[in-house]
Amino acid sequence: MDAAALQRLSAAFEAAIAARRLPGAVLYVAQHGETRCFDALGWQDAAAGVPMRRDAIFRIYSMTKPIVSLATLMLVEEGRLTLGDPVARYLPEFGTQQVAVAQGDALRLAPAQRGMAVQDLLRHTSGLTYEFLGNDPVQRLYREVDIASRARSNRDMCRLLATLPLARQPGAAWLYSRSTDVLGAVLEVVSGMSLGELLRQRIFEPLGMRDTGFYVPPEQQHRIAEPFAVDPDSGAAVELIDVRSAPVGESGGGGLVSTAADYARWLQLMLNGGQLDGVRLVSRKTLEWMTADHLGAIPIEGDLLAPGHGFGLGVAMRTVPGLAPTPGSVGMYHWSGIGGTTFFVDPREGLYAMLLAQAPGQRVHYRTLLRNLVYAALD
Repeated sequence: MDAAALQRLSAAFEAAIAARRLPGAVLYVAQHGETRCFDALGWQDAAAGVPMRRDAIFRIYSMTKPIVSLATLMLVEEGRLTLGDPVARYLPEFGTQQVAVAQGDALRLAPAQRGMAVQDLLRHTSGLTYEFLGNDPVQRLYREVDIASRARSNRDMCRLLATLPLARQPGAAWLYSRSTDVLGAVLEVVSGMSLGELLRQRIFEPLGMRDTGFYVPPEQQHRIAEPFAVDPDSGAAVELIDVRSAPVGESGGGGLVSTAADYARWLQLMLNGGQLDGVRLVSRKTLEWMTADHLGAIPIEGDLLAPGHGFGLGVAMRTVPGLAPTPGSVGMYHWSGIGGTTFFVDPREGLYAMLLAQAPGQRVHYRTLLRNLVYAALD
């Protein structure tokens, strides 16, 4: 990688911080097993004047999803579930769901043509939705019952969610959703332990991810990265999840905190085909399966998947060299968090890159900037 080009990457983010577009950021780029960039820029807490540090702890939101997806495939490798299993086998409350058919502002309910499967949860074809992505009748129902509350256990969230209609027929469309939250509850039933304990035992401890979990213990809370109090574009107050106490609900879709060094361990494991430093979590073929396209002709709703991309089991993946408004290789996979974090892995280039920031309103621009400038640094 070109060192001067990588300096441009850091300089671009330093300029954004100087312009108060971002409070601070940690950048991490590695290729062929060597760290090429690991920069802590700006402020960990701008209001308190605390400089950013490399080991700052970030709310990674939906970058939780690929880790929970990997844990699912580890249990598949052990024969404890299959992706074709109906979700209702583990969570019977999903056995009688109906599908909402909108008629103006009213809802008509139709029977589900089939039950959702575990694969549907992994690839977001379950028929579930997210309450913050729009204002259709089902999304309003999600908001009315406060489905996002972290005060409910994963199973209690599922029991409530199952009383609400599906937004689409299972398998009919890719629709980003609370699928991975439901998947977390499935893993709890299969494993017989909480999602946090499962991830700790099977992924975090084996990989040495000491600062990754569903909350930050008191002795480490001085390392939490904070957003601006007010969004620099909208002027609205910025509210991120409180990670200073253990939640009742350990959200598989968006509840983890982590650091750049911890998450880099996970990304290097993925790039290595499922093993790191003598520890193997999954087989090479399982990772190939995870990062392959699982949509085919299934239509994609919304704008979260760029043109030229499909979706695997917990990650978006690039299917063609062109079409997308950002560079990348076929087979590159990625995902991001609504709080301002993002990563991508490019097996063809032996490369991964990550941006950790707490700037939800600016996330799309800066994840694009990261992608453009990292690829610009390849010789």
